[in-house]
Amino acid sequence: MSSPSLVIRNGTIVDGSGGDPYEADLAVADGKITAIGGDVPKGAEEIDARGRLVTPGFVDVHTHYDAQVTWSDRLSPSSWNGATTVLFGNCGVGFAPCREDQHDMLINLMEGVEDIPEVVLKEGLPWNWHSFPDFLDAIAARSYDADVAAQVPHAALRVYVMGQRGADREPATEQDRRRMAELTLEGLRAGALGFSTSRTLNHRSADGKHIPTLRAEEAELTAIAHGMREAGTGWMQIVSDFDDQDGEIGLFRRLAKESSRPVTITLLQSDARPGGWRELMTQIDEANDEGLRITAQVRSRPTSVLLGLELSQNPFMGRPSYKKIAHLPFPERLAQLRQPEFRARILAEAFEGSRRAQRVERWDRMYPLGDPPDYEPSAETSIAARAAREGRSPEEVVYDLLTEGDGKGILYLPVTNYAGGNLDVVREMISAPNSLIGLGDGGAHVGIMCDATATSYTLTHWTRDRGRGALFPVSWAIKRLSADNAAAIGLNDRGLLRAGMKADINLLDYDNLRLRRPEIVYDLPAGGKRLIQRTDGFDATIVSGAVVYRHGEATGALPGRLIRGTREA
Repeated sequence: MSSPSLVIRNGTIVDGSGGDPYEADLAVADGKITAIGGDVPKGAEEIDARGRLVTPGFVDVHTHYDAQVTWSDRLSPSSWNGATTVLFGNCGVGFAPCREDQHDMLINLMEGVEDIPEVVLKEGLPWNWHSFPDFLDAIAARSYDADVAAQVPHAALRVYVMGQRGADREPATEQDRRRMAELTLEGLRAGALGFSTSRTLNHRSADGKHIPTLRAEEAELTAIAHGMREAGTGWMQIVSDFDDQDGEIGLFRRLAKESSRPVTITLLQSDARPGGWRELMTQIDEANDEGLRITAQVRSRPTSVLLGLELSQNPFMGRPSYKKIAHLPFPERLAQLRQPEFRARILAEAFEGSRRAQRVERWDRMYPLGDPPDYEPSAETSIAARAAREGRSPEEVVYDLLTEGDGKGILYLPVTNYAGGNLDVVREMISAPNSLIGLGDGGAHVGIMCDATATSYTLTHWTRDRGRGALFPVSWAIKRLSADNAAAIGLNDRGLLRAGMKADINLLDYDNLRLRRPEIVYDLPAGGKRLIQRTDGFDATIVSGAVVYRHGEATGALPGRLIRGTREA
Protein backbone atom coordinates (compact mmCIF):
# COMPACT_ATOMS: atom_id res chain seq x y z
CA MET A 1 0.00 0.00 0.00
CA SER A 2 1.27 3.48 -0.84
CA SER A 3 2.04 5.77 2.06
CA PRO A 4 -0.72 8.40 2.41
CA SER A 5 -0.39 11.59 0.42
CA LEU A 6 -3.04 13.15 2.68
CA VAL A 7 -4.40 12.28 6.11
CA ILE A 8 -7.41 13.99 7.65
CA ARG A 9 -7.22 13.65 11.44
CA ASN A 10 -9.82 13.83 14.21
CA GLY A 11 -12.78 14.62 11.95
CA THR A 12 -16.40 13.61 12.34
CA ILE A 13 -17.04 11.25 9.44
CA VAL A 14 -20.44 11.60 7.73
CA ASP A 15 -19.80 8.92 5.17
CA GLY A 16 -22.71 9.39 2.72
CA SER A 17 -24.49 6.16 3.65
CA GLY A 18 -27.01 7.91 5.89
CA GLY A 19 -25.56 6.20 8.96
CA ASP A 20 -24.60 7.91 12.20
CA PRO A 21 -21.54 10.18 12.18
CA TYR A 22 -18.41 8.88 13.92
CA GLU A 23 -14.94 10.15 14.71
CA ALA A 24 -12.00 8.71 12.78
CA ASP A 25 -8.94 9.54 10.72
CA LEU A 26 -8.99 9.16 6.94
CA ALA A 27 -6.04 8.42 4.64
CA VAL A 28 -5.69 9.12 0.92
CA ALA A 29 -3.18 7.82 -1.61
CA ASP A 30 -3.16 7.83 -5.41
CA GLY A 31 -6.46 9.71 -5.52
CA LYS A 32 -8.37 7.15 -3.48
CA ILE A 33 -9.34 6.64 0.14
CA THR A 34 -7.02 3.97 1.54
CA ALA A 35 -8.09 3.75 5.18
CA ILE A 36 -10.59 5.08 7.70
CA GLY A 37 -10.05 4.37 11.38
CA GLY A 38 -7.89 5.07 14.38
CA ASP A 39 -4.54 3.66 13.26
CA VAL A 40 -3.70 5.66 10.15
CA PRO A 41 0.00 6.27 9.33
CA LYS A 42 1.42 9.74 8.91
CA GLY A 43 0.71 11.40 5.60
CA ALA A 44 2.80 13.68 3.42
CA GLU A 45 0.14 16.31 4.19
CA GLU A 46 -2.05 16.32 7.29
CA ILE A 47 -5.21 18.27 8.06
CA ASP A 48 -6.57 18.56 11.59
CA ALA A 49 -10.36 18.31 11.16
CA ARG A 50 -11.26 18.42 14.85
CA GLY A 51 -14.76 19.88 15.17
CA ARG A 52 -15.37 19.54 11.45
CA LEU A 53 -17.58 17.26 9.39
CA VAL A 54 -15.75 15.11 6.84
CA THR A 55 -18.16 14.25 4.02
CA PRO A 56 -18.07 12.93 0.46
CA GLY A 57 -17.92 15.52 -2.30
CA PHE A 58 -21.32 16.46 -3.67
CA VAL A 59 -22.58 15.31 -7.07
CA ASP A 60 -24.49 18.03 -8.96
CA VAL A 61 -26.64 16.22 -11.53
CA HIS A 62 -28.32 19.22 -13.18
CA THR A 63 -26.03 21.92 -14.51
CA HIS A 64 -25.54 23.84 -17.75
CA TYR A 65 -21.77 24.26 -17.82
CA ASP A 66 -21.72 23.19 -21.51
CA ALA A 67 -20.16 26.52 -22.50
CA GLN A 68 -18.23 27.32 -19.31
CA VAL A 69 -16.20 24.09 -19.54
CA THR A 70 -14.81 25.26 -22.89
CA TRP A 71 -13.32 28.49 -21.57
CA SER A 72 -12.88 28.11 -17.82
CA ASP A 73 -11.18 25.62 -15.51
CA ARG A 74 -13.63 26.55 -12.71
CA LEU A 75 -17.08 25.00 -12.34
CA SER A 76 -18.15 27.82 -10.05
CA PRO A 77 -20.42 28.42 -8.29
CA SER A 78 -21.06 24.65 -7.98
CA SER A 79 -17.46 23.90 -7.03
CA TRP A 80 -17.52 26.67 -4.40
CA ASN A 81 -20.40 24.83 -2.78
CA GLY A 82 -18.87 21.42 -2.36
CA ALA A 83 -19.64 19.89 -5.78
CA THR A 84 -16.78 17.64 -6.88
CA THR A 85 -18.67 16.12 -9.83
CA VAL A 86 -21.02 18.02 -12.17
CA LEU A 87 -23.23 16.72 -14.98
CA PHE A 88 -24.06 19.15 -17.81
CA GLY A 89 -25.99 18.85 -21.08
CA ASN A 90 -29.39 18.96 -19.40
CA CYS A 91 -32.77 20.03 -20.84
CA GLY A 92 -31.88 19.07 -24.39
CA VAL A 93 -29.59 22.06 -25.01
CA GLY A 94 -25.90 21.94 -25.83
CA PHE A 95 -23.33 22.50 -28.55
CA ALA A 96 -22.64 19.07 -30.05
CA PRO A 97 -22.99 17.54 -32.50
CA CYS A 98 -22.90 20.67 -34.62
CA ARG A 99 -22.20 21.72 -38.20
CA GLU A 100 -20.34 24.96 -38.79
CA ASP A 101 -23.39 26.72 -40.25
CA GLN A 102 -25.43 25.84 -37.12
CA HIS A 103 -23.30 27.65 -34.53
CA ASP A 104 -25.51 30.74 -34.45
CA MET A 105 -28.67 28.64 -34.17
CA LEU A 106 -27.39 26.78 -31.11
CA ILE A 107 -26.11 30.00 -29.53
CA ASN A 108 -29.53 31.59 -30.08
CA LEU A 109 -31.16 28.59 -28.41
CA MET A 110 -28.82 28.52 -25.41
CA GLU A 111 -29.19 32.28 -24.96
CA GLY A 112 -32.96 31.98 -24.85
CA VAL A 113 -33.35 28.79 -22.83
CA GLU A 114 -30.54 29.27 -20.33
CA ASP A 115 -30.06 33.08 -20.24
CA ILE A 116 -26.41 33.14 -21.31
CA PRO A 117 -25.77 36.28 -23.41
CA GLU A 118 -25.03 35.83 -27.11
CA VAL A 119 -21.90 37.98 -26.99
CA VAL A 120 -20.47 35.77 -24.21
CA LEU A 121 -21.08 32.59 -26.20
CA LYS A 122 -19.83 34.04 -29.50
CA GLU A 123 -16.55 35.16 -27.96
CA GLY A 124 -16.10 32.27 -25.55
CA LEU A 125 -16.92 29.12 -27.52
CA PRO A 126 -13.89 27.80 -29.45
CA TRP A 127 -15.98 25.42 -31.62
CA ASN A 128 -13.04 23.02 -31.92
CA TRP A 129 -15.40 20.07 -32.43
CA HIS A 130 -17.96 18.73 -34.88
CA SER A 131 -19.29 15.41 -33.59
CA PHE A 132 -20.24 14.67 -30.00
CA PRO A 133 -17.11 12.51 -29.50
CA ASP A 134 -15.08 15.50 -30.82
CA PHE A 135 -16.71 17.66 -28.15
CA LEU A 136 -15.79 15.17 -25.42
CA ASP A 137 -12.22 15.09 -26.72
CA ALA A 138 -12.05 18.89 -26.45
CA ILE A 139 -13.26 18.73 -22.84
CA ALA A 140 -10.92 15.84 -22.04
CA ALA A 141 -7.97 18.01 -23.05
CA ARG A 142 -8.71 20.42 -20.21
CA SER A 143 -8.38 20.28 -16.40
CA TYR A 144 -10.90 21.52 -13.83
CA ASP A 145 -11.60 22.09 -10.16
CA ALA A 146 -14.20 19.29 -10.30
CA ASP A 147 -14.89 16.25 -12.45
CA VAL A 148 -17.27 16.90 -15.35
CA ALA A 149 -19.64 14.65 -17.25
CA ALA A 150 -21.83 15.26 -20.30
CA GLN A 151 -25.13 14.22 -21.84
CA VAL A 152 -26.19 14.09 -25.49
CA PRO A 153 -28.58 17.06 -25.98
CA HIS A 154 -31.65 16.38 -28.12
CA ALA A 155 -31.97 19.88 -29.62
CA ALA A 156 -28.42 19.90 -31.00
CA LEU A 157 -28.86 16.32 -32.21
CA ARG A 158 -32.14 17.07 -33.97
CA VAL A 159 -30.83 20.18 -35.73
CA TYR A 160 -27.64 18.33 -36.74
CA VAL A 161 -29.61 15.51 -38.36
CA MET A 162 -32.56 17.47 -39.79
CA GLY A 163 -31.19 20.97 -40.34
CA GLN A 164 -33.85 23.68 -40.58
CA ARG A 165 -36.60 21.04 -40.54
CA GLY A 166 -35.43 20.07 -37.07
CA ALA A 167 -35.33 23.67 -35.87
CA ASP A 168 -38.84 24.19 -37.27
CA ARG A 169 -40.08 21.14 -35.29
CA GLU A 170 -41.17 19.17 -38.33
CA PRO A 171 -41.78 15.44 -37.71
CA ALA A 172 -38.68 13.28 -38.10
CA THR A 173 -38.66 10.77 -40.92
CA GLU A 174 -37.72 7.14 -40.35
CA GLN A 175 -34.27 7.95 -41.70
CA ASP A 176 -33.97 10.94 -39.34
CA ARG A 177 -34.97 8.80 -36.37
CA ARG A 178 -32.50 6.08 -37.26
CA ARG A 179 -29.68 8.63 -37.58
CA MET A 180 -30.52 10.26 -34.21
CA ALA A 181 -30.48 6.85 -32.56
CA GLU A 182 -27.08 6.08 -34.13
CA LEU A 183 -25.60 9.38 -32.94
CA THR A 184 -27.01 8.93 -29.43
CA LEU A 185 -25.39 5.49 -29.31
CA GLU A 186 -22.15 7.04 -30.58
CA GLY A 187 -22.25 9.70 -27.86
CA LEU A 188 -22.93 7.19 -25.09
CA ARG A 189 -20.13 4.92 -26.30
CA ALA A 190 -17.79 7.93 -26.34
CA GLY A 191 -18.57 8.52 -22.66
CA ALA A 192 -21.82 10.52 -22.26
CA LEU A 193 -23.76 9.66 -19.12
CA GLY A 194 -27.17 10.20 -20.69
CA PHE A 195 -29.46 11.85 -23.20
CA SER A 196 -31.60 14.91 -22.43
CA THR A 197 -34.68 16.49 -23.99
CA SER A 198 -37.16 19.29 -23.32
CA ARG A 199 -40.92 19.31 -23.83
CA THR A 200 -41.74 22.63 -22.18
CA LEU A 201 -43.17 25.81 -23.71
CA ASN A 202 -40.91 27.79 -21.36
CA HIS A 203 -37.85 26.82 -23.39
CA ARG A 204 -37.51 29.21 -26.31
CA SER A 205 -34.61 30.56 -28.31
CA ALA A 206 -33.62 34.20 -27.95
CA ASP A 207 -35.75 35.10 -31.00
CA GLY A 208 -38.83 33.60 -29.34
CA LYS A 209 -39.06 30.30 -31.24
CA HIS A 210 -39.93 27.10 -29.37
CA ILE A 211 -37.13 24.64 -28.62
CA PRO A 212 -36.77 22.16 -31.54
CA THR A 213 -37.61 19.21 -29.28
CA LEU A 214 -41.00 20.49 -28.10
CA ARG A 215 -43.60 17.76 -28.67
CA ALA A 216 -41.18 15.52 -30.51
CA GLU A 217 -43.17 12.48 -31.57
CA GLU A 218 -43.05 9.26 -29.57
CA ALA A 219 -41.57 7.40 -32.53
CA GLU A 220 -38.56 9.74 -32.48
CA LEU A 221 -38.00 9.35 -28.75
CA THR A 222 -38.53 5.60 -28.94
CA ALA A 223 -35.87 5.27 -31.65
CA ILE A 224 -33.44 7.14 -29.40
CA ALA A 225 -34.51 4.94 -26.47
CA HIS A 226 -33.60 1.89 -28.53
CA GLY A 227 -30.16 3.39 -29.16
CA MET A 228 -29.75 3.79 -25.42
CA ARG A 229 -30.82 0.20 -24.85
CA GLU A 230 -28.16 -0.95 -27.30
CA ALA A 231 -25.56 1.15 -25.47
CA GLY A 232 -26.69 -0.30 -22.13
CA THR A 233 -25.72 2.85 -20.29
CA GLY A 234 -26.92 6.36 -19.42
CA TRP A 235 -30.20 7.85 -18.29
CA MET A 236 -32.83 9.90 -20.11
CA GLN A 237 -33.35 13.35 -18.59
CA ILE A 238 -36.63 15.10 -19.48
CA VAL A 239 -38.33 18.38 -18.63
CA SER A 240 -42.05 18.77 -19.39
CA ASP A 241 -44.95 21.11 -18.62
CA PHE A 242 -47.19 18.10 -17.85
CA ASP A 243 -50.23 19.87 -19.27
CA ASP A 244 -51.44 16.39 -20.19
CA GLN A 245 -50.01 14.74 -17.12
CA ASP A 246 -51.36 11.25 -17.69
CA GLY A 247 -50.25 11.32 -21.32
CA GLU A 248 -46.75 12.51 -20.50
CA ILE A 249 -46.08 10.10 -17.63
CA GLY A 250 -47.46 7.31 -19.84
CA LEU A 251 -44.93 8.27 -22.52
CA PHE A 252 -42.08 8.36 -20.01
CA ARG A 253 -43.03 4.95 -18.66
CA ARG A 254 -42.89 3.53 -22.18
CA LEU A 255 -39.51 5.18 -22.80
CA ALA A 256 -38.13 3.69 -19.58
CA LYS A 257 -39.37 0.28 -20.72
CA GLU A 258 -38.16 0.58 -24.33
CA SER A 259 -34.73 1.86 -23.32
CA SER A 260 -34.25 -0.39 -20.29
CA ARG A 261 -32.63 2.72 -18.82
CA PRO A 262 -33.56 5.09 -15.98
CA VAL A 263 -35.66 8.18 -16.75
CA THR A 264 -35.43 11.33 -14.63
CA ILE A 265 -37.95 14.17 -14.89
CA THR A 266 -38.21 17.66 -13.43
CA LEU A 267 -40.76 18.00 -10.61
CA LEU A 268 -41.99 21.41 -9.48
CA GLN A 269 -45.07 22.84 -7.80
CA SER A 270 -46.89 25.42 -9.93
CA ASP A 271 -49.30 28.05 -8.67
CA ALA A 272 -51.80 27.01 -11.34
CA ARG A 273 -51.98 23.40 -10.07
CA PRO A 274 -50.60 23.38 -6.52
CA GLY A 275 -51.41 19.70 -6.00
CA GLY A 276 -50.39 18.44 -9.43
CA TRP A 277 -46.85 17.59 -8.36
CA ARG A 278 -48.15 15.23 -5.69
CA GLU A 279 -50.28 13.34 -8.23
CA LEU A 280 -47.22 13.06 -10.49
CA MET A 281 -45.08 11.80 -7.60
CA THR A 282 -47.65 9.09 -6.94
CA GLN A 283 -47.49 8.03 -10.59
CA ILE A 284 -43.68 7.93 -10.40
CA ASP A 285 -43.86 5.75 -7.29
CA GLU A 286 -46.27 3.39 -9.05
CA ALA A 287 -43.90 3.07 -12.02
CA ASN A 288 -41.05 2.15 -9.69
CA ASP A 289 -43.22 -0.41 -7.91
CA GLU A 290 -43.70 -2.04 -11.33
CA GLY A 291 -39.95 -2.32 -11.90
CA LEU A 292 -39.34 0.81 -14.00
CA ARG A 293 -36.73 3.28 -12.77
CA ILE A 294 -38.13 6.82 -12.91
CA THR A 295 -36.94 9.58 -10.60
CA ALA A 296 -38.19 13.09 -9.94
CA GLN A 297 -35.50 15.78 -9.89
CA VAL A 298 -36.42 18.37 -7.26
CA ARG A 299 -34.91 21.59 -5.97
CA SER A 300 -34.43 22.09 -2.24
CA ARG A 301 -35.85 25.61 -2.41
CA PRO A 302 -38.14 27.52 -4.82
CA THR A 303 -37.27 28.17 -8.43
CA SER A 304 -36.86 31.91 -8.16
CA VAL A 305 -36.08 35.04 -10.13
CA LEU A 306 -33.74 37.57 -8.57
CA LEU A 307 -34.48 41.20 -9.45
CA GLY A 308 -32.18 44.19 -9.23
CA LEU A 309 -30.91 47.21 -11.09
CA GLU A 310 -27.60 45.50 -11.94
CA LEU A 311 -29.31 42.19 -12.79
CA SER A 312 -31.02 41.17 -16.05
CA GLN A 313 -34.51 41.96 -14.75
CA ASN A 314 -36.05 44.50 -12.40
CA PRO A 315 -39.61 45.64 -11.63
CA PHE A 316 -39.30 48.74 -13.83
CA MET A 317 -37.79 47.17 -16.95
CA GLY A 318 -41.14 47.34 -18.77
CA ARG A 319 -41.73 51.05 -18.19
CA PRO A 320 -41.00 53.43 -21.08
CA SER A 321 -38.66 55.76 -19.20
CA TYR A 322 -36.57 52.86 -17.93
CA LYS A 323 -36.31 51.35 -21.41
CA LYS A 324 -34.68 54.57 -22.58
CA ILE A 325 -31.83 54.24 -20.07
CA ALA A 326 -31.56 50.41 -19.95
CA HIS A 327 -28.50 50.46 -22.25
CA LEU A 328 -26.49 52.73 -19.96
CA PRO A 329 -23.71 51.32 -17.75
CA PHE A 330 -24.94 50.54 -14.26
CA PRO A 331 -23.43 53.62 -12.50
CA GLU A 332 -24.99 55.98 -15.06
CA ARG A 333 -28.38 54.26 -14.84
CA LEU A 334 -28.30 54.45 -11.04
CA ALA A 335 -27.46 58.15 -11.11
CA GLN A 336 -30.38 58.79 -13.48
CA LEU A 337 -32.78 56.73 -11.35
CA ARG A 338 -31.86 58.77 -8.29
CA GLN A 339 -33.08 61.99 -9.90
CA PRO A 340 -36.38 62.97 -8.17
CA GLU A 341 -38.10 64.00 -11.39
CA PHE A 342 -37.08 60.74 -13.11
CA ARG A 343 -38.38 58.75 -10.16
CA ALA A 344 -41.73 60.51 -10.36
CA ARG A 345 -42.00 59.89 -14.10
CA ILE A 346 -41.28 56.15 -13.88
CA LEU A 347 -43.66 55.65 -10.95
CA ALA A 348 -46.45 57.28 -12.96
CA GLU A 349 -45.95 54.93 -15.93
CA ALA A 350 -47.51 51.54 -16.62
CA PHE A 351 -45.68 48.31 -17.47
CA GLU A 352 -45.43 47.51 -21.18
CA GLY A 353 -44.64 43.95 -22.16
CA SER A 354 -45.80 40.35 -22.09
CA ARG A 355 -47.85 38.88 -19.30
CA ARG A 356 -44.96 36.59 -18.44
CA ALA A 357 -42.56 39.52 -18.16
CA GLN A 358 -45.07 41.35 -15.98
CA ARG A 359 -44.46 38.88 -13.15
CA VAL A 360 -41.74 41.32 -12.05
CA GLU A 361 -44.63 43.37 -10.59
CA ARG A 362 -46.00 40.52 -8.45
CA TRP A 363 -45.74 42.54 -5.23
CA ASP A 364 -47.41 39.97 -2.96
CA ARG A 365 -44.80 37.36 -3.95
CA MET A 366 -41.79 39.65 -3.93
CA TYR A 367 -39.44 39.99 -0.95
CA PRO A 368 -36.14 41.69 -0.13
CA LEU A 369 -33.62 38.84 -0.36
CA GLY A 370 -31.62 40.08 2.60
CA ASP A 371 -28.13 39.29 3.81
CA PRO A 372 -27.90 36.49 4.73
CA PRO A 373 -30.50 35.59 2.09
CA ASP A 374 -33.89 34.29 3.21
CA TYR A 375 -35.41 31.78 0.75
CA GLU A 376 -38.44 31.00 2.92
CA PRO A 377 -39.80 34.47 3.79
CA SER A 378 -43.14 34.98 5.50
CA ALA A 379 -46.06 36.87 3.94
CA GLU A 380 -45.67 39.88 6.24
CA THR A 381 -42.22 40.59 4.80
CA SER A 382 -43.50 40.86 1.20
CA ILE A 383 -43.33 44.14 -0.68
CA ALA A 384 -47.15 44.31 -0.72
CA ALA A 385 -47.37 43.87 3.06
CA ARG A 386 -44.63 46.42 3.72
CA ALA A 387 -46.28 48.95 1.40
CA ALA A 388 -49.61 48.51 3.22
CA ARG A 389 -47.94 49.08 6.60
CA GLU A 390 -46.16 52.20 5.37
CA GLY A 391 -49.15 53.61 3.50
CA ARG A 392 -47.24 53.76 0.22
CA SER A 393 -47.56 52.05 -3.13
CA PRO A 394 -45.50 48.88 -3.70
CA GLU A 395 -43.77 50.63 -6.60
CA GLU A 396 -42.50 53.38 -4.29
CA VAL A 397 -41.23 50.87 -1.74
CA VAL A 398 -39.38 48.86 -4.39
CA TYR A 399 -37.95 51.91 -6.13
CA ASP A 400 -36.48 53.23 -2.90
CA LEU A 401 -35.15 49.82 -1.85
CA LEU A 402 -33.34 49.35 -5.15
CA THR A 403 -31.81 52.82 -5.36
CA GLU A 404 -30.63 53.09 -1.76
CA GLY A 405 -27.04 52.40 -0.68
CA ASP A 406 -24.88 51.07 -3.50
CA GLY A 407 -27.94 50.33 -5.66
CA LYS A 408 -27.14 46.63 -5.62
CA GLY A 409 -30.07 45.47 -3.51
CA ILE A 410 -31.76 42.23 -4.65
CA LEU A 411 -35.42 41.27 -4.60
CA TYR A 412 -36.53 37.63 -4.41
CA LEU A 413 -39.46 36.35 -6.46
CA PRO A 414 -40.21 32.62 -5.93
CA VAL A 415 -41.84 31.24 -9.08
CA THR A 416 -42.42 27.57 -8.20
CA ASN A 417 -42.63 25.51 -5.00
CA TYR A 418 -44.10 28.43 -3.03
CA ALA A 419 -47.85 28.38 -3.60
CA GLY A 420 -48.44 28.03 0.15
CA GLY A 421 -46.03 30.77 1.16
CA ASN A 422 -43.66 28.24 2.76
CA LEU A 423 -41.48 25.26 1.85
CA ASP A 424 -43.66 22.49 3.27
CA VAL A 425 -44.11 20.97 -0.20
CA VAL A 426 -40.36 21.06 -0.76
CA ARG A 427 -39.92 19.04 2.43
CA GLU A 428 -42.21 16.39 0.95
CA MET A 429 -40.39 16.46 -2.39
CA ILE A 430 -36.85 16.11 -1.08
CA SER A 431 -37.82 13.28 1.28
CA ALA A 432 -39.75 11.29 -1.36
CA PRO A 433 -38.15 7.87 -1.98
CA ASN A 434 -37.96 8.29 -5.77
CA SER A 435 -36.68 11.87 -5.88
CA LEU A 436 -33.19 13.28 -6.42
CA ILE A 437 -32.01 16.68 -5.24
CA GLY A 438 -30.86 18.64 -8.31
CA LEU A 439 -32.03 21.46 -10.61
CA GLY A 440 -29.35 23.89 -9.40
CA ASP A 441 -28.80 25.01 -13.03
CA GLY A 442 -25.17 26.01 -12.44
CA GLY A 443 -23.81 27.89 -15.44
CA ALA A 444 -27.23 29.07 -16.65
CA HIS A 445 -29.67 31.92 -16.00
CA VAL A 446 -26.61 33.94 -15.13
CA GLY A 447 -28.39 37.27 -14.77
CA ILE A 448 -31.52 36.24 -12.86
CA MET A 449 -30.73 33.37 -10.49
CA CYS A 450 -27.95 31.53 -8.67
CA ASP A 451 -29.39 28.23 -7.46
CA ALA A 452 -26.19 26.16 -7.62
CA THR A 453 -25.94 27.00 -3.90
CA ALA A 454 -28.97 24.79 -3.26
CA THR A 455 -26.47 22.11 -2.23
CA SER A 456 -25.29 24.27 0.67
CA TYR A 457 -28.86 25.36 1.35
CA THR A 458 -29.92 21.74 1.78
CA LEU A 459 -27.49 21.56 4.69
CA THR A 460 -28.03 24.96 6.28
CA HIS A 461 -31.80 25.27 5.96
CA TRP A 462 -33.01 21.68 6.14
CA THR A 463 -30.72 20.31 8.84
CA ARG A 464 -30.06 23.36 11.03
CA ASP A 465 -31.82 26.68 10.41
CA ARG A 466 -35.43 26.13 9.38
CA GLY A 467 -37.79 27.48 12.03
CA ARG A 468 -41.06 26.62 10.28
CA GLY A 469 -40.99 22.83 10.54
CA ALA A 470 -39.01 19.75 11.55
CA LEU A 471 -35.39 19.31 10.47
CA PHE A 472 -33.61 16.38 8.81
CA PRO A 473 -30.47 14.70 10.20
CA VAL A 474 -27.30 16.02 8.61
CA SER A 475 -26.32 12.45 7.64
CA TRP A 476 -29.52 12.20 5.59
CA ALA A 477 -28.74 15.42 3.70
CA ILE A 478 -25.17 14.36 2.93
CA LYS A 479 -26.42 11.05 1.52
CA ARG A 480 -28.90 12.92 -0.70
CA LEU A 481 -26.21 15.26 -2.06
CA SER A 482 -23.55 12.61 -2.63
CA ALA A 483 -24.26 8.86 -2.67
CA ASP A 484 -27.82 9.06 -4.02
CA ASN A 485 -26.90 11.30 -6.95
CA ALA A 486 -23.70 9.40 -7.73
CA ALA A 487 -25.55 6.09 -7.88
CA ALA A 488 -28.34 7.59 -10.01
CA ILE A 489 -25.93 8.46 -12.82
CA GLY A 490 -23.86 5.30 -12.49
CA LEU A 491 -20.80 6.77 -10.76
CA ASN A 492 -20.43 4.10 -8.11
CA ASP A 493 -16.79 4.96 -7.43
CA ARG A 494 -17.74 8.10 -5.46
CA GLY A 495 -20.34 9.53 -3.09
CA LEU A 496 -19.27 7.42 -0.10
CA LEU A 497 -16.31 7.61 2.26
CA ARG A 498 -15.04 4.05 2.06
CA ALA A 499 -11.63 2.50 1.52
CA GLY A 500 -11.12 2.10 -2.23
CA MET A 501 -13.52 4.90 -3.19
CA LYS A 502 -12.45 8.03 -5.05
CA ALA A 503 -11.10 10.65 -2.66
CA ASP A 504 -13.64 13.42 -3.30
CA ILE A 505 -14.14 15.01 0.11
CA ASN A 506 -15.52 18.11 1.83
CA LEU A 507 -14.43 19.41 5.23
CA LEU A 508 -17.29 21.44 6.69
CA ASP A 509 -17.32 23.91 9.54
CA TYR A 510 -20.97 22.99 9.96
CA ASP A 511 -21.82 25.46 12.73
CA ASN A 512 -20.54 28.36 10.64
CA LEU A 513 -21.88 27.26 7.27
CA ARG A 514 -23.53 30.38 5.77
CA LEU A 515 -24.73 31.42 2.32
CA ARG A 516 -23.61 34.90 1.37
CA ARG A 517 -25.74 37.33 -0.61
CA PRO A 518 -25.52 36.80 -4.40
CA GLU A 519 -23.50 39.40 -6.29
CA ILE A 520 -22.77 40.35 -9.88
CA VAL A 521 -19.29 39.87 -11.31
CA TYR A 522 -18.06 40.61 -14.84
CA ASP A 523 -15.80 37.62 -15.46
CA LEU A 524 -17.39 35.95 -18.49
CA PRO A 525 -15.94 36.26 -22.01
CA ALA A 526 -16.49 39.71 -23.55
CA GLY A 527 -16.82 41.09 -20.00
CA GLY A 528 -20.19 39.40 -19.58
CA LYS A 529 -21.83 39.50 -16.18
CA ARG A 530 -23.10 36.68 -14.01
CA LEU A 531 -24.57 36.18 -10.58
CA ILE A 532 -22.34 34.30 -8.17
CA GLN A 533 -22.83 33.26 -4.57
CA ARG A 534 -20.21 32.18 -2.08
CA THR A 535 -20.75 30.03 0.99
CA ASP A 536 -18.72 30.29 4.19
CA GLY A 537 -17.91 27.15 6.14
CA PHE A 538 -16.20 24.98 3.51
CA ASP A 539 -12.80 24.52 5.15
CA ALA A 540 -11.60 22.38 2.26
CA THR A 541 -12.85 20.71 -0.90
CA ILE A 542 -10.79 17.79 -2.16
CA VAL A 543 -10.97 16.19 -5.63
CA SER A 544 -9.11 12.94 -6.32
CA GLY A 545 -7.07 13.50 -3.17
CA ALA A 546 -5.95 17.04 -4.09
CA VAL A 547 -7.15 20.07 -2.12
CA VAL A 548 -8.73 22.45 -4.64
CA TYR A 549 -10.22 24.98 -2.18
CA ARG A 550 -9.24 26.05 1.34
CA HIS A 551 -11.68 28.30 3.16
CA GLY A 552 -13.21 29.27 -0.17
CA GLU A 553 -9.92 30.19 -1.83
CA ALA A 554 -8.55 28.25 -4.79
CA THR A 555 -5.26 26.41 -4.21
CA GLY A 556 -4.41 26.22 -7.91
CA ALA A 557 -4.82 22.45 -8.06
CA LEU A 558 -6.97 21.29 -10.99
CA PRO A 559 -7.36 17.51 -10.69
CA GLY A 560 -10.85 17.44 -12.22
CA ARG A 561 -11.23 15.56 -15.50
CA LEU A 562 -13.88 14.51 -17.97
CA ILE A 563 -15.66 11.35 -16.87
CA ARG A 564 -16.23 8.93 -19.73
CA GLY A 565 -18.94 6.43 -18.93
CA THR A 566 -20.15 4.92 -15.69
CA ARG A 567 -17.89 3.68 -12.89
CA GLU A 568 -17.96 0.55 -10.78
CA ALA A 569 -17.47 0.77 -7.03
